Amino acid sequence: MYHLIKKAVAIRKHLERNIKDKDPKFRLILVESRIHRLAHYKRTKKLPYVWKYESNTASTLVA
Repeated sequence: MYHLIKKAVAIRKHLERNIKDKDPKFRLILVESRIHRLAHYKRTKKLPYVWKYESNTASTLVA
C-alpha cells in the first residue's frame, strides 16, 4: 500500500510539470483505484477503520 501511494504521489508531481501528458493521467486513475480497492483491509483490522485515501494529503503519508 505504501508503494502504491508513493507511486501516485510521483505521478501527480509528474502531471504538475507535464500537463498535456495523457498516459500518466490514465496510470494515476489505475493506481488510485487499486489503492481504494485495497482499502477493504480496514475491515480486517490491518488498517485503522477511519483511514481514507485522499490524493491531496497523500504526499504527507509517504514523507
